[in-house]
Amino acid sequence: MTQPGAPRPTAVIFGCAGLELTEAEAALFATCQPWGFILFARNIRDRAQIAKLTADLRAAVGWNAPIMIDQEGGRVARMAPPTWRGFPPALDQAAAPDAERAFWLRGRAIALDLAEVGIDVNCAPLADIALDETHAVLRNRCYGTDVAEVVANARAMAEGMRAGGVLPVLKHLPGYGRGTVDSHLDLPRVSADAADLRATDFAPFVALNDMEMGMTAHLVFEAFDAERPATVSPIMMDLIRNEIGFDGLLMTDDISMEALSGDLPWRALAALEAGCDLVLHCNGDLAEMVRLHKALPPMTEAACRRAARALAERQPPAPVDIPALDAERMALEPS
Repeated sequence: MTQPGAPRPTAVIFGCAGLELTEAEAALFATCQPWGFILFARNIRDRAQIAKLTADLRAAVGWNAPIMIDQEGGRVARMAPPTWRGFPPALDQAAAPDAERAFWLRGRAIALDLAEVGIDVNCAPLADIALDETHAVLRNRCYGTDVAEVVANARAMAEGMRAGGVLPVLKHLPGYGRGTVDSHLDLPRVSADAADLRATDFAPFVALNDMEMGMTAHLVFEAFDAERPATVSPIMMDLIRNEIGFDGLLMTDDISMEALSGDLPWRALAALEAGCDLVLHCNGDLAEMVRLHKALPPMTEAACRRAARALAERQPPAPVDIPALDAERMALEPS
């Protein structure tokens, strides 16, 4: 995962503030050794600029660190048209004919855009189920309205990305579909009973529990832990690991989101103590990253094993006829 004999990385994934890596950011990353990085729209201008930024991030830590992005297609696309490919909302795609094939093509096409600029991890697919009450921040990003549909489409999306040299991150464990508020701004609470949650919300994640990496949900599931969001709940982390059976590398959703209480270092440490492998910090604020660097420990041995297993799946993109792929993809998109 790193150079042989090197210290374990700090249990964090960081962003950066702008289009170029600053000297202060490079110095912090060299010292802190975050496990990986995440990019957002503020970091995106054109292909040459992104390729240089990804190379500079890896140079700062001295190894081929994973670099990720949220490129779901639809509303959540940090790399936007017309420079990069555009896609319909996932829920619209799920309702169209031959959705499973369409999601494979979607994943393969997204990987074309990411791999050519040095991005090798994508925060997708979603295995949350779209329900009538699902908050608008999530609903049309979902891959279907029932367990079987979500599982088939999420699996296809992940396999398409892998074929293009990009690793998937399954989200949002153990299920965000019943969230009725935006966890960026407030804490969603789910009052459904345990049997209903197991039969619906959790079931897609059980079927997809072999994914290399996953991301938690900042939701309270009152049937299991009425006080703590899943990200900082040892009860929910135990459920994710032992009942859902997910043994991949598990990162938090953005630790800065308002669904979480307490100051930033407290949130981050609570997530690690609950059982997350990595803290995800997205906003690129240098002062916050310095605070987290001072507070956070190295990755555990178990987290390093999971990380190594995930990164061992990185492969060069398989050859593809790009015009034919795009033509088939667009033919299957909903009108």
